[in-house]
Amino acid sequence: MKRQIQLLDEKAINRAITRIAHEIIEKNKGAKDIILVGIKSRGVPLADRLAEKIKIIEGRKIPVGVLDITLYRDDLTEERIEPIIHSLYIETNINYKIVILVDDVLYTGRTTRAALDALMDMGRPKIIQLAVLIDRGHRELPIRADYVGKNVPTSRKEIVKVYLEETDGNDSVIIEKI
Repeated sequence: MKRQIQLLDEKAINRAITRIAHEIIEKNKGAKDIILVGIKSRGVPLADRLAEKIKIIEGRKIPVGVLDITLYRDDLTEERIEPIIHSLYIETNINYKIVILVDDVLYTGRTTRAALDALMDMGRPKIIQLAVLIDRGHRELPIRADYVGKNVPTSRKEIVKVYLEETDGNDSVIIEKI
């Protein structure tokens, strides 16, 4: 039997995004030269929300890119010869910019590693930072987030599910205990 516990509701998600936006501005001394890149699928609406918050705070529109790293993953079949980006949309050049990868959950670090590979194939950012809504631990690679909405210690048997209005019709973060 699965047991669900709500970790964040709509208001808590909004507060986390607002805090992360402020932290991004503070760490980078403003919003100049920042590009947000959302990792599909739920990193994209989170990046859009962060861009909107930064625009409200700083009065500066932040470019938002979309990155689908599915075939950059190292935990897929070994049959592929060369990784292919399913879709990539970034409205500006990333060279010498501050690129902030945005994702919903940081777990093993493999998705982030794949996103880093994809970004490096596109250009040479000045800095790459990572923003996540949930950091659940259990890293398999030496990757850590620069900005975290909530740290949630989990077991490997638990599942963290992020639901966003744009993709799921509501905002919440749930942990399923099996």
